Amino acid sequence: MFNLIKEDLMKVERELFNEVAEREEYLNDPALHLLRAGGKRLRPAFALLSAKLGDYEFEKVKPLAVALELIHMATLVHDDVVDNSFLRRGLPTVKANWGNKISVHIGDRIFARSLILIDACKNSYVAKVLSDVSVKMSAGEIQQLNSAKRISTSVKEYLLKIRRKTALLLSASCELGGVMANVPSRVVSALKIYGLYVGMAFQIIDDILDFTADEKVLGKPVGSDLKQGLITLPVLLALKNDKNNKLWTELLKLNNSTANVEQIISEVKALGGINEAYVWAKNYVDKAIKAFEFVPNSPVKDSFLEIAKFIVARNY
Repeated sequence: MFNLIKEDLMKVERELFNEVAEREEYLNDPALHLLRAGGKRLRPAFALLSAKLGDYEFEKVKPLAVALELIHMATLVHDDVVDNSFLRRGLPTVKANWGNKISVHIGDRIFARSLILIDACKNSYVAKVLSDVSVKMSAGEIQQLNSAKRISTSVKEYLLKIRRKTALLLSASCELGGVMANVPSRVVSALKIYGLYVGMAFQIIDDILDFTADEKVLGKPVGSDLKQGLITLPVLLALKNDKNNKLWTELLKLNNSTANVEQIISEVKALGGINEAYVWAKNYVDKAIKAFEFVPNSPVKDSFLEIAKFIVARNY
């Protein structure tokens, strides 16, 4: 998928280490911990690929690519504190190893480093978009906290939440990569739409994998979302088919932490929640691909289409 930008992604990885590393050991170890655990690096990859559709200069787009991943990393560190998570990507979280206080400040420092890089882009539109996205990502996280264990959550509310939490930053990654490389405005619009729809599909698949994945492959316990009281799309779709209220009754127990998570997972699968959620994800991917219809055929376009298909097919 990333063959066209493989070498530049490796440069981004080295730059991430340079940005996150600290002189003091007590800061350096927790700061580098999440980075060493790896990741898909989808956001910087999108920025680089988008720039390939225009006047590609790696040094020009590099600050944006690194900043995007730093923003994402900062949210992960903070999320693990809020969610009380001890595993991510198969390794102990920063929270697990160093506690909440260090984690919060490390997340803040990583985000602050992204601000320096955004300034280095020397583009006010990039700063405006990423500022707006960061505010909306926070709103999405707060919305998630407020809706936890609320089984009356609507599909509309869920979609707004994942748009804010996940899709907008992926959309910005595609759009701004194009902006930094002087890609024609019509193509930039297509990139923005593509990123939004792929981001929606990506989060829906993440929520499905919480029910279906191999724990070793996923890198965290299956059913983690349910244990936090998060009502995701597979559950919402299954509830529509819950004629005898068996699933509803078990979900009510999330409020006092007596719910049988394994039983809920089984019910969601039996009621078709997983299969229907896959249909939603596939529809979003189809919309993403459609947004690229008028973009001239090229190896770059092929990469974008391949990534969109991977989003739905992945198992981690």
